[in-house]
Parts: sequence; structure tokens; C-alpha cells
Amino acid sequence: MTQSQPLSDQRGREKHKLRISLTDRCNFRCPYCMPEDPVWQPRERLLSFEELERLSTLFVTRLGITHIRLTGGEPLLRKNIEHLVSRLQLLREQGLQRISLTSNGILLPKLAGKLQQAGLDDVNISLDTLDAERFLRLSGGRSTPQEVIDGIHAARAAGLRVKLNTVVIRGYNDADVLPLLEWAIKEDLPLRFIEFMPLDGSGQWSRDKVVSEEEILATVGRSYQVERLAAGKEPATYYRLNEHYSLGIIPTISNPFCKSCNRLRLTATGELYACLFSATGRDLRGPLRESASDQQIEQIIRGHVWTKEAGYAVSQGYVERPITMHALGG
Repeated sequence: MTQSQPLSDQRGREKHKLRISLTDRCNFRCPYCMPEDPVWQPRERLLSFEELERLSTLFVTRLGITHIRLTGGEPLLRKNIEHLVSRLQLLREQGLQRISLTSNGILLPKLAGKLQQAGLDDVNISLDTLDAERFLRLSGGRSTPQEVIDGIHAARAAGLRVKLNTVVIRGYNDADVLPLLEWAIKEDLPLRFIEFMPLDGSGQWSRDKVVSEEEILATVGRSYQVERLAAGKEPATYYRLNEHYSLGIIPTISNPFCKSCNRLRLTATGELYACLFSATGRDLRGPLRESASDQQIEQIIRGHVWTKEAGYAVSQGYVERPITMHALGG
């Protein structure tokens, strides 16, 4: 295995996790992610599987990335995604430890088995409410909670580990905290509540719509005994409920985890973002298609990551930039 040098920024934060967006397209229109009238990138601007494989190999063998997560948009809309997973699987001998996926879940009944056989380890599935009417509002009228639940069952039946993500927005689904928690406990599924972040594509975010970690805990504490667990390297803070269930909360707004961030994001069009809240990224597609060497691309990546900002903890609120969450990847 090639010996890689740590990939770190000027604040000493080493990067070990890479999120790769496969497409900006999605079959939902969730308000915390998608603009109301999205304009999709032309397909020729998207990185090919061959380009993604080359970059992934470079990140793993030369830059020390150990975890890759495939995102979107909705990554399952990218045709033949299982073929990419099978190619990434070959990087395990060179240092890759985990291949993950983030999805809305409704295409998993068709694809979960293929993905597991190709080498996928786990999937994070977004489920923001069990109420059919509220689900229609949150998904833009595109689906039902039962379709997501069917995807969850398909993933588990295929042998994939499943974790649930719920973005909590005041006035949308803040009444669903306890029902979702109770359902997750009954199903023995890990659940993380996520504070609403200023990354939506239609300018709907405001602080008064953020249901904070403290508020979520207050709601949960009315029905469960809550014990905070020791902090780890995850963005979520974990709590043990009634001495047996572990609940995660990602408090990006009320308690940012920027000081320990070890993540990078690559868009479907080949822009590398060192921070989720960066105003600009660094183009890698251009050098790739202009026949740059691995050494040249490595230096571009290292230079961009070195200048990574302090993060949301220092510069809070909206970031003015052309790219929104559906294109950047969750």
C-alpha cells in the first residue's frame, strides 16, 4: 500500500472522510436542500465513473482518506451506481475502510441487494416525518413515508447497516420528534436529529426555524431518562435514553463542531469544498480533463485543504454562493 502523508489544514485538522456527490438531481424537493425550481447540470459536466475512480484512488492512496460516502442530490438516480461501488471496493486493500451512502431511500427496494453485493457497507436514510400530509409538504409532494420505510426494510434485508437522519424545522416537523424517536426505538434503528442549517436553496432558513439541541433534549426528556455520552469524533452528540437506546443530535447551529471537522466534499461536477459553508470550491474536473498528473492534482487538493476556513463556528449565517445543498452533497 502506498504510504500517504496526512491531509490537513492550517488549523491542524486532518481529513479522513470524503463525501462524493454523484448527481445534483433529486426526486424530492425538500425545503432545507432544494431550490423550488432547480436547474440541473448538463450530464457532460458531471464527473464520469472513471474520473471518480481516479480521484478516489488518489484520495485514498496519496491523501489518507479512509471513508467515502456517496451523496447527491439523490445518488441512486445515477445509473449503474453499483458499478462505481464495486470499483471503490478495490481500494480497501490500499486503505479504504468504509463505503457509505446517503439517500432518501425510495429506490432501495430495487438497488439495495446490488449495492450490498458490490461492497456498500451502510446507508443513511432521510426520514423527516411519519405523517403522510407533512411528508408531502416536506418532500415537495413527491412521495410518502411508507415508500421510505419500504426502502429502509429493503436495505436491512440486504444486510446493509441503516441510520436515520431527521432535519427538524420549526413549523414543519417539530411535532414529530417524539413519534419518530418512538418508531426508531421500536424498529431498533439509530436516529440522529439535525438542526436546520442555512444551506437551503430558496432562502427559507432563519434562526427562529431552528429547533436547537437544547429544545430537542427538552422534548425527549419529558418521556425518557437522558444521559449524555462521552464526546467522540462524530459531528453528532450522543445521548443514552432509558439506559439502552443511543440518540444522536447534530447541533451545527447551536454548538458547531468545526474544530474537529475531518470531512471534505466533492461535487458531481468536480469542485472540492473543504468546508460545508465555504463560499467557493476548487475545480478538479478541469485538471483531470487537461491530463494533469496525480502529483499535480494532489498538490491542488493539498493547497485548497490547507486554506480551509475555521467554519460555521466563526462565520455564521447564509453564505453567498451559486451552489446549494442539493449540488454540494449532504
